[in-house]
This record gives sequence, C-alpha cells and structure tokens, in this order.
Amino acid sequence: MIAIVLTKNSIKSYYRFFGARHSILQIGYLIDFELEDEHSQFMPRLRNLSHMSFPWIFDKNKLLLWHKFIMLFGKHLSGIDDIDSLYFDIILESAKKWDKQNPKRIICESYLEMIEREGRLHYPQKCYICEMELGESISLMHSFLPAHSQCIYGSSIQKSKILEFFKTKSTLYLEDDEIEYLYDIIMKGF
Repeated sequence: MIAIVLTKNSIKSYYRFFGARHSILQIGYLIDFELEDEHSQFMPRLRNLSHMSFPWIFDKNKLLLWHKFIMLFGKHLSGIDDIDSLYFDIILESAKKWDKQNPKRIICESYLEMIEREGRLHYPQKCYICEMELGESISLMHSFLPAHSQCIYGSSIQKSKILEFFKTKSTLYLEDDEIEYLYDIIMKGF
C-alpha cells in the first residue's frame, strides 16, 4: 500500500506493508512512525506505526465526517510536495475540537480560515457572475464566492450573516440549516 503522509511542511509518499501482524492505516489518522530505507532509490517504507487516538475516533458519525473532510484536503493538496504549515495546523486543531463541537461547524470555520490564508476569500459586495451589486440575500458558490441566487440557480442566505461569519470566523450566530448550506458548498471541493 502507498501511504501519503501530511507532515508540518511537506507531503510524502511511503510504502506500507499490509499483513496479519501490521496495524491498519486509515485516512485521517494522526500517526507516529519510523522510516526504513529512507535513502534508497525505491520509496521509503513505514515501520513501527502507532496511531495517536482522539476521543471521538470510535464515534462512527464523527469519523465519517472526518474522513470526508480529510479527503477534501487530499484532493486540494494533490501534486504538491512542500506546503505551508497552515494545512497541518488546521487539521490538528480541528481534530482536537471534533468531540467538543459540531463537526460541520468546525469544517465551516476551518475552511474559512484556509481560504482566507490562501487569499481566496471574497467579501460579498458584487455578484461573481454578473458583477452587479448584491442585495440582502445572496448565494454562495465554490470557495464561498458570492452571487445572486438567480445567477447560479441556488439557495440563498442572508448577506449580513455571511459578513458576520467572515469577520468573526465563528459559526456561533448561524442556524443549523445555514451550517448545512455552507457544509454542502464545502463538500463540493476546496
């Protein structure tokens, strides 16, 4: 099996032998490991793998949401070797809060932090499609790009709530249906 490991500053690929005496490696787990044949021409091998567990790891619903969240990072970071520590930090901080908060709220807040630090956050003033002024209700597209609901044939949300969310980086004042709306946008991809 090829294991792709996100470290603080890089993404590395390693070979992992699977057998009866080897622990199962799953997506999104925090691990400690040793490398064998690190300087060989073939891919280095993971050895002495240990999982660093979180309290929520045996909650099936939270684990499934975690896997979806991590898979989005995998697609977003594919093809990159050296990265900013931002991604590792966001994932680790999210994992620490996963059992204390609603995971969908954590995903929304983490995603907002990520797109802001990447310079992709657009405050809702003009429609991304038609470039006309936005009213009190807006729709959001991929990367939380603002648009008129008639321009993208989508559901709408109050502009004031999105502005508050963007400024505070907190989902505290958003209702559960609004969190679902933002979560659905994020699940389409980073």
